[in-house]
Amino acid sequence: QVRLVESGGGLVQTGGSLRLSCAASRIIFSIYTMSWYRQAPGKQRDLVATITNGGSTNYADSVKGRFTISRDNGKMTVYLQMNSLKPEDTAVYYCNAQRRVSDDYWGQGTQVTVSS
Repeated sequence: QVRLVESGGGLVQTGGSLRLSCAASRIIFSIYTMSWYRQAPGKQRDLVATITNGGSTNYADSVKGRFTISRDNGKMTVYLQMNSLKPEDTAVYYCNAQRRVSDDYWGQGTQVTVSS
């Protein structure tokens, strides 16, 4: 069974940095588009950043210039480097692997809290 395990969340002050990791197993990692989503309390889950199997990236406007998504296919891991964090970045961050709609997997999430 495919497994995605996020780590690296925590509590940080405004302006600080965190690096999230998502380790995949039982998946041909290199062929999947990997994404990070986030969900704040009472809000919908929103796309934060995506990296395709070819390495192309895309970001939500709210994180452009502050967050960087990357992947290491050899380690089957996707990363989200988050800099200049703001209180509005507080959310549970989820890792997603997708090849097509019917081939879509989620991690359990990791909490990021940014204090003002």
